[in-house]
Amino acid sequence: MVKIEVVDIEKPEGVEAIIGQGNFSIFTVDDLAKTLLTTVPGIKFGIAMNEAKPQLTRFSGNDEELEKLAAKNALRIGAGHVFVVLMRNAFPINVLNAVKNHPAVVMVYGASENPLQVIVAETDLGRSVLGVVDGKAANRIEDEELKRERRELVEKIGYRID
Repeated sequence: MVKIEVVDIEKPEGVEAIIGQGNFSIFTVDDLAKTLLTTVPGIKFGIAMNEAKPQLTRFSGNDEELEKLAAKNALRIGAGHVFVVLMRNAFPINVLNAVKNHPAVVMVYGASENPLQVIVAETDLGRSVLGVVDGKAANRIEDEELKRERRELVEKIGYRID
């Protein structure tokens, strides 16, 4: 028998989140904390990771509020070896490659400032993340004016398409 649950990620407006899965969490939570600290100067974050044995949520970071929220969210997800990063003063694009390249990281399910929901399956053995819902569903196709506005914005922040 499998039970499916949706877990809303609790975080303040403007806080970025990364949800992933690793292994051997006894050191991974601290290693990922070091990775975040050395990737973006001035980053504020909390990270938490569920350890399958001894069924414990470990946490680290440099912002007490974000540490507590990351731990609370990870515990609510409940799946073994899942980690939750909550951060300010950095965007996922700034840290994702460093996080994904850590030898103990298996995968990243999602990374966003949007409201997030984690779809969790529960069996007799435990819990597993099936996926992450990242924000609202698209409801229209970009027209030429919206495309122009998007391109102006990305050029303003330093990206050029041509």
